[in-house]
Parts: sequence; structure tokens; C-alpha cells
Amino acid sequence: MSMKKTDLEKNKAMKLMQATNKSGPDRFGKGSAQPALDRREQRKLDQAQGLVPFACKLNADLVEKLKARADGHPGGVSGLLTELLEAGLARDAS
Repeated sequence: MSMKKTDLEKNKAMKLMQATNKSGPDRFGKGSAQPALDRREQRKLDQAQGLVPFACKLNADLVEKLKARADGHPGGVSGLLTELLEAGLARDAS
């Protein structure tokens, strides 16, 4: 029994996707990146620095502004938020 043209194209696409997922570690610069820490190691490093996870809900517009400002900040989002919160708390204390 012959296959329909759409089924043949689906099979070709699946083969292509499987081939790209099975590619070697150096494909597309994957091998050049530093190995990522697993969650436990990252948690231990954060605890050693005195960092504690803190979750809150923010307005989507505010989050976009924070992300835009964090792109140029050396500490990223966490560093920017730390800086902004410390400045705000210092202003309220005085």
C-alpha cells in the first residue's frame, strides 16, 4: 500500500528532526559553552553567597521594563532588583 504525499513529507520531517537532535556535542556551538550547573550545585553556590529565592507577582509592563534595564546591568535581573530594592528601602528609611 502506498503512502499519501503528506504522510511521506511528515516522515521526512520526523527523520530530519531526529537527525538534528542526535547531532554531536559540537554542533551549533554546543560544545563551546561552559557546562551548566545542575540545580543542586547552583543552590549550594547561592546559599554560600547568602542568596534566598524570593517570588512575587509583578505587572507585565513593569517586568518588560526590568528586563530591558537588566540587559545592560552586570548583575543581570537579580543584580538590578537588588540595587533598586536597596535604593528604595534606603529612601524610605530616611
